[in-house]
Order: sequence, then structure tokens, then C-alpha cells
Amino acid sequence: MVTQPQLAVFASSSKRLRSRIVQGTQFRFVTVQPEHYFGTMKHWATKQEAVEISDLERTVIDGLRQPEYCGGITEVAKGLWMRHEDMQATNLVDYALRMVTGAVVRRLGYLLELYAIAPESELARLRDALTETYAPLDPMLPEEGTHLRRWRLQLNITPQELESVRTS
Repeated sequence: MVTQPQLAVFASSSKRLRSRIVQGTQFRFVTVQPEHYFGTMKHWATKQEAVEISDLERTVIDGLRQPEYCGGITEVAKGLWMRHEDMQATNLVDYALRMVTGAVVRRLGYLLELYAIAPESELARLRDALTETYAPLDPMLPEEGTHLRRWRLQLNITPQELESVRTS
């Protein structure tokens, strides 16, 4: 789902692992709590060897949780839009709620609504989980811009910029 060259591959692990270079590719490991290790699938690297990778929905959720590892919210939005027909909105919502991270719920709800990807029933599930606090849409950018009460987000990226990913 990436549109920019990646200098490193980020992998989740419930154990602390050091970064390493394998056949010229840098692998950096992000430690996750064991209860947050879900949404994976088997991918055959060779005819005999398989690796466990995140499914599309989990990849989006990880990007919304830690956008600094994938180029920011705009890159996550591009990936979501490019592959939205291959994803299940229900799985996205289930995963976001299972993460129990308010910023993920807010960001996902906003993007699903902006791109009209999810039915109202799924958006309502996300809105029901909101608290009164606000989070920046992109934590990598300065905390400035308008506040959107509906999703309790500070919009430090304009909707127009996010809409432009549909044509890029």
C-alpha cells in the first residue's frame, strides 16, 4: 500500500528485538502488547517458508496508531483509499475498538466518513467509543487547525488535502 520508497521495514513483535539488516533491507521492530497482536495472515515468502504479516485492515490501524512509521496520516489515507475495496469496514472498526486507543478511533472514523467507505452503522460504533478529549489528526504535524467536534479531532491537515489522495 505504499506510494513512497521505504528505507526500512517495520515489524511488530511482542518481544523486544534489535533492528537488523537482512539481505540489504533494514528491519526495525516495534514492540506491541501481546493482546494487541492480532489481524495477521500467513504469507508465503518461498514455496517452503511462510511469514506472518498484518492483513490490510490491521496495516491501516497500525498506520493510524503510529503514523510516524509510514510517512504520516496522508500516506495512511492514500493506502486506505487505494485498497478500500479489498478491505472490510467492519474489520477496520473491530480492530480500532480492540486497540482501545482513542486517537485511532477518531482518525479512522474521520477517514471512513470523509471517503464514504463505511456505512453509518459502523461510524456510529466508532462515535460511541469517543471520549471528550481531542487528538491531532496527524501527530507528526504542529497542533494547529480547526477542531472537529464530530470526531474530536484537531484537523491539522485540510480535508481538501486528504480528498486529493483519491486522484493521486
